[in-house]
Amino acid sequence: MKNYIKNFGIIALALALTVSFSSCEATKNANNKQKGAVIGAGAGAVLGAILGNNVGKGGNGEVGAVLGGVVGGAAGVLIGNKMDKQAQQIESEIPGAEVERVDDGIVITFDENSGVYFDTAKYDINAASQLNLDKLSGVLREYVDTNVLVVGHTDSVGSDESNMLLSQRRAQSVTAYFTGPKALSAGRFTTNWYGEQTPVGDNTTPEGRAENRRVNIVIVPNEKMREDAEREAGN
Repeated sequence: MKNYIKNFGIIALALALTVSFSSCEATKNANNKQKGAVIGAGAGAVLGAILGNNVGKGGNGEVGAVLGGVVGGAAGVLIGNKMDKQAQQIESEIPGAEVERVDDGIVITFDENSGVYFDTAKYDINAASQLNLDKLSGVLREYVDTNVLVVGHTDSVGSDESNMLLSQRRAQSVTAYFTGPKALSAGRFTTNWYGEQTPVGDNTTPEGRAENRRVNIVIVPNEKMREDAEREAGN
């Protein structure tokens, strides 16, 4: 994950910019605090991180509503700073996980090579998976003003129906572990699943299938964090 720029001098500049500049090269190369100040769009980038090139394909429910839009201006800078710190902590404590900062959110990907492991055709949380989920639970407990989306995926081996059910059960198992043994508030969590519909790897290769057997955990600011940032920014 790229290094985070700590200069808050961009706030004044950000307030003078509009959404129309969101496609400029400076924004594409900016860090996430800067993006929060410039972009006032929806959650398309976060969806892309979850679904690869398959945004808009099927699935259970509308995740865009859960993710919400990106906060702009000085409030966006404040939110971006908090989410950057949280992402850095996750990356430090769970080195096997893929951690991305996308818009206002944090996208964590656990596949069969890192993080959360499921036995073939199984959906119970085994001991190896618990270790990483325990670490992530600690971070979620520290940063209470966030909501969490858990999304399950599979490879293409097996029928569409069985894979959809398997991805559902795996995602629900992860959510249940957070809200059960780890006692995190169930109101913070939304669970979704896509079966084999949203591959990020090549299903014709073992390596690609391992990438597709994954669980995404997306952390986004809740309404309280957004309101606090707007108030602190004087909006």
